[in-house]
Amino acid sequence: MSNLRFSAVKEAFKRKANEVSVPLEKTSEYFGKYVFDRNNMHKYLSKETLNLVLNAIDKGELLAREVANHVAAGMRMWAMEMGATHYTHWFHPLTNGTAEKHDAFIDFDGHGGVIEEFSGKLLVQQEPDASSFPSGGIRNTFEARGYTAWDPSSPAFIINDTLCIPTIFISYTGESLDYKMPLLKSIAAIDKAATEVCQYFDKGVKKVFSYLGWEQEYFLVDKALYDARPDLSLTGRTLMGHESAKNQQLEDHYFGSIPTRVCAFMRDLEYECYKLSIPVKTRHNEVAPNQFELAPIFEECNLAVDHNQLLMSIMDVVADRHGFKVLLHEKPFKGINGSGKHNNWSLGTDTSVNLMGPGKNADENLQFITFISNVMMAVYKNNALLKASISSASNAHRLGANEAPPSIISIFMGSQISALLDEIESSKGIKEIELSKKIGKRFSLNYIPEIMVDNTDRNRTSPFAFTGNRFEFRAVGSSANCAAAMLALNTAVAGQLMQFKVEVDSLIASGKAKIEAVLEVVRKYICDSKVIRFDGNSYSDEWKAEAQKRGLDCETKVPIVYDAYVTPQAVDLFSQTGVLNERELHARNEVKWEQYTKEIQIEARVLGDLAMNHIIPVATRYQGLLLDNVSKIFALYDKEKASKIATHDIAIIEDIADHLNYIKIKTDEMVETRKQANIIENEREKALMYCEKVAPYFDEIRYHIDKLELTVDNEMWTLPKYRELLFIR
Repeated sequence: MSNLRFSAVKEAFKRKANEVSVPLEKTSEYFGKYVFDRNNMHKYLSKETLNLVLNAIDKGELLAREVANHVAAGMRMWAMEMGATHYTHWFHPLTNGTAEKHDAFIDFDGHGGVIEEFSGKLLVQQEPDASSFPSGGIRNTFEARGYTAWDPSSPAFIINDTLCIPTIFISYTGESLDYKMPLLKSIAAIDKAATEVCQYFDKGVKKVFSYLGWEQEYFLVDKALYDARPDLSLTGRTLMGHESAKNQQLEDHYFGSIPTRVCAFMRDLEYECYKLSIPVKTRHNEVAPNQFELAPIFEECNLAVDHNQLLMSIMDVVADRHGFKVLLHEKPFKGINGSGKHNNWSLGTDTSVNLMGPGKNADENLQFITFISNVMMAVYKNNALLKASISSASNAHRLGANEAPPSIISIFMGSQISALLDEIESSKGIKEIELSKKIGKRFSLNYIPEIMVDNTDRNRTSPFAFTGNRFEFRAVGSSANCAAAMLALNTAVAGQLMQFKVEVDSLIASGKAKIEAVLEVVRKYICDSKVIRFDGNSYSDEWKAEAQKRGLDCETKVPIVYDAYVTPQAVDLFSQTGVLNERELHARNEVKWEQYTKEIQIEARVLGDLAMNHIIPVATRYQGLLLDNVSKIFALYDKEKASKIATHDIAIIEDIADHLNYIKIKTDEMVETRKQANIIENEREKALMYCEKVAPYFDEIRYHIDKLELTVDNEMWTLPKYRELLFIR
């Protein structure tokens, strides 16, 4: 299909993008303009109310319901001054998206009119219909009651004319129906466990924070082209399409000059983010054409998750203004890099110590090594669970392909840290625990300033890598809610720290000195968790074989991967830490299996529709033109000469017939297999059949469609091709 069909639309959006501008004032002057943050709370709340709210946020103290009335009054006053007319409880159901129900700030005044009202009761709690949200069987469809409850630790914000209040979402019987509630519980669990361990080294530590810095990768495509691709608009990825002759092989897009239209989109997006206190800092071209990335300054984990969820919504709105569509699917295009959302995770104390950062001396480094060894042990014991936390139908396309980490969880520590761990394991004292500072490196050109070399390199093939002062969980998918991975990681590490304290206290009770006891358990953990450490190429077949020998989880079928959530070990871990109970875990797996089935089911239906209603008719029409041409050749020339002249056309006709026949047969088989899968009642078994029996048809059918794309007249092909989709002009 010719790009001319969309040129007028694209030119209009180019002009529109050039007209979009952002204010000239400094970012600091409008940052947080639409957020009821501490600055605005100081202005609209009394000193007494403010202190009570801050104590609840910072110290976890109980916030009485009567205080909520004062907060609601101040919040309403601020929101209405900012132009808000409605409010909503904003929450994260088990759909990977967000949800909201808007109510106006009005009530009857008793005299035939209305007044603006927003009480503490409305701030603290709402009752959305829970029947249509995924619950995994916790709620029957006729049991509609569910509750949202205010999360004071994440500030309210305004979108358009609506005050959005971050909340948890629970069922009538108290089970979590969202991502935020268990995330908050995991944050509390790691705070308690890590604080107790920190007090071996510093009694002044009263709180430990979980920090997150996400890196959001995404694709942009022209909206006109996106609308002409039913597979993109319905599934988020291209189910067919031959690779462009030029894609990412020249590596010229990575960190390249940002296209003008894209830069205008990025400026507009950053402006909207800053008004909502989302501290986006970095923007650049990624490896694949039309692929980009943005990343913020690190924040407390709960707030960072809220900001990422909010960002994904804002991106769609801003992209529409610029004639783009944002693709957050992990693998929207075959043959080029997919998109991830690297989760940079660390722990820090209220005494400003980064527990994942090396110290200045041997004593401080013992605390660092203590936490590093516990993280390694947690990842080792829960590698299957962590893989389950990032697994999905869409992320399965990305993992292990084109620079994405593999689906086997391992830890990269780097040569220096690995050498140190080995030294501690084999030594008996603590004087050897030292980490060199960054080393300066100079060049033969004196005017080039000295650079400081980090104490660890980066390994882009590792799914879980230590990067100097944090761990980077690189396997998280671009469309995912960060909370799924973070609550699993926080819980795993919290459970491990709890076990560590039990073992150390036992040794101390037996008469060992505290430092000796700590070091003995640390040394044991370094030894026990050694199988999870791998600094080499995680893409290699040798590593896959080695990982199998080491006993690491190597399962790749997503429905089976989810089993890790409901093993006795996982149930015990989540129960002991108080994050999720067994019923909630089983319910969430039901949701995951059902979600997996529906995504593959939709893709199968879309592929079948496109194959039968787009591809076959177009290819048949082109085949008919060739047949007509051949018949005219035979009518004009004698049989021998006509056979020579028409040889090429006849070969193409036969080739098209072979491809069409295969597509028709395999599409019919896929439809029939899908029907058989749909009658299975058990969600796990149904998901597994879609995984093993239905999904394999996709690549088989696609191969023949892509061959036809190279054969059929370009002007007749109804779908925009990769060479049109992948290069913004």
